[in-house]
Amino acid sequence: MQSSTYAAVKGNAAFAFQRRSFSNLVSRSATTTGIRFSTGSYFAQLHSSASKAMGAKLARAENGIHSLSSVKARSVRAQASSGGGDEEEAIPLRSEGKISGTVLPFVGVACLGAILFGYHLGVVNGALEYLAKDLGIADNAVLQGNALLAGATVGSFTGGALADKFGRTRTFQLDAIPLAIGAFLCATAQSVQTMIVGRLLAGVGIGISSAIVPLYISEISPTEIRGALGSVNQLFICIGILAALIAGLPLAANPLWWRTMFGVAVIPSVLLAIGMGFSPESPRWLVQQGKLTQAEKAIKTLYGKEKVVELVRDLSNSGQGTSEPEAGWFDLFSSRYWKVVSVGAALFLFQQLAGINAVVYYSTSVFRSAGIQSDVAASALVGASNVFGTAVASSLMDKMGRKSLLLTSFGGMALSMLLLSLSFTWKALAAYSGTLAVVGTVLYVLSFSLGAGPVPALLLPEIFASRIRAKAVALSLGMHWISNFVIGLYFLSVVTKFGISSVYLGFAGVCVLAVMYIAGNVVETKGRSLEEIELALTSGA
Repeated sequence: MQSSTYAAVKGNAAFAFQRRSFSNLVSRSATTTGIRFSTGSYFAQLHSSASKAMGAKLARAENGIHSLSSVKARSVRAQASSGGGDEEEAIPLRSEGKISGTVLPFVGVACLGAILFGYHLGVVNGALEYLAKDLGIADNAVLQGNALLAGATVGSFTGGALADKFGRTRTFQLDAIPLAIGAFLCATAQSVQTMIVGRLLAGVGIGISSAIVPLYISEISPTEIRGALGSVNQLFICIGILAALIAGLPLAANPLWWRTMFGVAVIPSVLLAIGMGFSPESPRWLVQQGKLTQAEKAIKTLYGKEKVVELVRDLSNSGQGTSEPEAGWFDLFSSRYWKVVSVGAALFLFQQLAGINAVVYYSTSVFRSAGIQSDVAASALVGASNVFGTAVASSLMDKMGRKSLLLTSFGGMALSMLLLSLSFTWKALAAYSGTLAVVGTVLYVLSFSLGAGPVPALLLPEIFASRIRAKAVALSLGMHWISNFVIGLYFLSVVTKFGISSVYLGFAGVCVLAVMYIAGNVVETKGRSLEEIELALTSGA
């Protein structure tokens, strides 16, 4: 996700605030945005910003696709490590000559999964008070949040196995089933049990989406614009969250509108299933399965008929057509793959432990301490920072590179957290504490959206070998959802015991550790084909 972004709805802690005004929306971490949006004029402003940013990105992507003719293949030099590795010849999937195919419509179809991801995360926040009164389940609101996270954890692990067995497009279609049924059950629920089952199924659906949306986009995107297209996932998650908030506007006049809010999610679920019926399968997966005829058809659709022979040959020569059996879950922990798999899991762990949820939970009180009493204004600043940062990250993804953005992001987050901590404790800054807290919050969200939010979900499909890619992505995202659940369960207790200033200082320390870890363990993937990256990592480069 697309996350991002990549910040998630946090189980117990998020629903502890169910009596807050309808305008407060708490969203997920790491593969999503970690941002709260508010009602009012900000809707138009944020929607316009997101639309312009996304439009600019898609325009750049269109230009990038047609500019591939000027790009020459880059060789990757890698010396075999003492522990051995996959001796595969990496022939980059770059195109020389005019391309008549197109990728953008199929990226758009896949991003329906990202929209549903954001929508299901955000829809309950506005509707919670009304559905609790209607069903008489106010005391069980926490359980509903836990059900979604539990389902997402199961879905993230399931998604990898399904994608390996049935392919990417068929997994999208299977994913539409729990997404649609979950939405329908929530919309028609007459009891807490039905609501929980519905949220559990929706959670399974968004868990699968969190794994396969970035995976599919990464595998069908041309190398030179893979970063820009991959980060579009993050913007669509933002749009999904925003759509959930907008959908709740009629609630004040019609308390039963919450059923419609859940029910409308069935529509994009059906569209996702139908759209994937017309979308090409990942050529990489098809060649890996030995389905060369279908791979040729997919390549013709994506890149044009003139590239079929060349790209099928390149994929086969690069080791995608290997005769090795399909990787199992235990293979991820073997000496051959564990180092790179641990990098993926660590990135999401650092993302969750870096404090995005603390900033989200306390942003309203922070802004009020600075004299900003309007929740709309507070959410506008935070939301605008997130959208702006995501747009900037998208434009820089294929220029600065993923690793550089991660280092910049976590470094900025560390400084912002330090500023937030000092603003609460340093007496010399007492007169400026409110202003400094606001500046720290905005800088933190901006820094997060530049790298820590969108990059992990984009980077993972790039660094994992084709044989383990789907399962490794699923394992890493499973780490995201598990840590998400645990942090949400204990966060408020830790704040109560140690104080928010100490917690902020701890988050700053985590960010510093993340910078050190990334500098020593994350490989740059900018400008490399997936096959080049695979060779570089498996041979010790």
